[in-house]
Amino acid sequence: MSKVLYIKANSKPDGVSRTFQISDSFVEQYKKHHPEDNVVVLDLYKLGIHFLEGEDLEYHNPAPGVGKDHPVLKYAYQFLEADKYVFAEPLWNLSIPAILKAYIDYICVSGITFHYTAEGPAGLCNGKKAINITTRGGNYSSAIAKEYELGDKYLRTILGFMGVLDFTTIAAEQLDVVGVDVEEIVAKEIEEAKKIAETF
Repeated sequence: MSKVLYIKANSKPDGVSRTFQISDSFVEQYKKHHPEDNVVVLDLYKLGIHFLEGEDLEYHNPAPGVGKDHPVLKYAYQFLEADKYVFAEPLWNLSIPAILKAYIDYICVSGITFHYTAEGPAGLCNGKKAINITTRGGNYSSAIAKEYELGDKYLRTILGFMGVLDFTTIAAEQLDVVGVDVEEIVAKEIEEAKKIAETF
């Protein structure tokens, strides 16, 4: 049995968010094909993830004896103990929503999800896999705009830093372009998401 973290980062509610239309379809299909797996939903806005304070940073090099239920470290331990990750977020201002970055700051902890060696930093989340499901107003896969896309690129990089190298992206693009059939684009990505979910 695998443990899956479904990490949702969009202030729009279910049913309204186009991101969640795709990601929820992915997760529903995943459950059908992996009924024995445990899917844990982390809706970051509902959880009220906040930015780390100065005193919180003291726990980024946790002392022995600090438990897994500690409010600062619990997300890092939960991330480490999971086998698969499903991220769902829109591209906002060329990057990820700030609340998702806040979550990353909780899980990227030296001694838990990565550590420093004589050769430099090394991830401790090896052998795990992730998928990022994102929506974008424009076409950021084109040669001209690709360099401006810093959301999926950041997630792929920071997860790789923690050892997660099996990383897949589903991106629904041009959703804010005038004259584009948004429903058709979303429907197409939902079907793609369902196919990937079967073997994820």
